[in-house]
Amino acid sequence: LRGICFCDLVGVPFFRLHESPGEEPHILLECDSGVLDAIQKHLKLYKIRRKVNIAPCLDLSLWAVIPGEQAGDIASSFPKCADQALVLTPDPRTEVMGWRLITKKGANLSEIIPGSQIGNIQDYHRHRYKQGIPEGVKDLPPGVALPLESNLAYMNGISFTKGCYIGQELTARTHHMGVIRKRLLPVRFSTPLPKDSIPEGAEILTESGKSAGKFRAGGDELGIALLRLANINEPLCLNAAGDKVKLTASIPEWWPKPASK
Repeated sequence: LRGICFCDLVGVPFFRLHESPGEEPHILLECDSGVLDAIQKHLKLYKIRRKVNIAPCLDLSLWAVIPGEQAGDIASSFPKCADQALVLTPDPRTEVMGWRLITKKGANLSEIIPGSQIGNIQDYHRHRYKQGIPEGVKDLPPGVALPLESNLAYMNGISFTKGCYIGQELTARTHHMGVIRKRLLPVRFSTPLPKDSIPEGAEILTESGKSAGKFRAGGDELGIALLRLANINEPLCLNAAGDKVKLTASIPEWWPKPASK
């Protein structure tokens, strides 16, 4: 297998949730390291009186496996090192994100998937931004990001058949009405962005100076932004260190195609 890029997602911890210390874990929960303590507190609050143990998995590593141009079926090499690779599963969000791999800490990745190339976290984020995939609290700020505007319905992130959860009625009504005026989209800048000079939520403007949306995150010439769909085909710009940087937005190929009438 060739053309696979591995990125060790340092700082993306897991929780083990299981009924008793003697049992195997029932659930592995991946989360953003920035909200590790908050999620742990939240889970413990709502487990009520159930005898469920919740603990970070410091003995595990998470990897994103991004398919290359000549990538084959990586699952075929998985059973050879099942003792090192604990979980290998397609990324549930979309095929373009490849696979999620969970290994024991310190596992040899070249043994698990021979012929692979080891990348870095910047490679992974560039791939995400290019595909318009949000991840973590920076891309999806709590209390600010709305599920449908963040395309979670496209990424198996919302159930419209079960409940109840906070915001369920509004989310379901908006989905069935089909009126979503803003969405997270991949954007490409005319020049690389200066590092740490763009505040989160910076305004993106049309040529006439009208607000078209807000910048969420990015690096170099790639990023993601919450944009009004009515403005995405217009010339857009972002103020960066006093200079106007032009940008273009695109509709990702992996999005569901609208049904033909």
